[in-house]
Amino acid sequence: MTEYKQCIIVRENLKLSRGKLAVQVAHAAVSSAEAASVSSRREWKEGGQKKIVLQVKDLSELYSLKMDAEAAGLPVSLITDAGMTEIPPGTVTALGIGPARSDQLDAITGELSLV
Repeated sequence: MTEYKQCIIVRENLKLSRGKLAVQVAHAAVSSAEAASVSSRREWKEGGQKKIVLQVKDLSELYSLKMDAEAAGLPVSLITDAGMTEIPPGTVTALGIGPARSDQLDAITGELSLV
């Protein structure tokens, strides 16, 4: 059976609190899953809904990953905050990629560090 997973990438430079970080990761996970094909979602769910949270240093790296994922045909979701708590409105906080085959995600995110 092919392994499926989802990667959530957050910006390290925002220095979000744990709670804010958790919410941004949740937004990215849900939105990205909704962008995936029905078959990818099914495979991912049957495999335990594996997720991994990774980090990049800044917005430029986040956009670069988004472009790479889109070029590879992967489902993506860029999260922009409403600005009601810790950060200004419109701040891009996270990127969800997948669910998709793990090997496809690893080709794009394999060099990133865990949060």
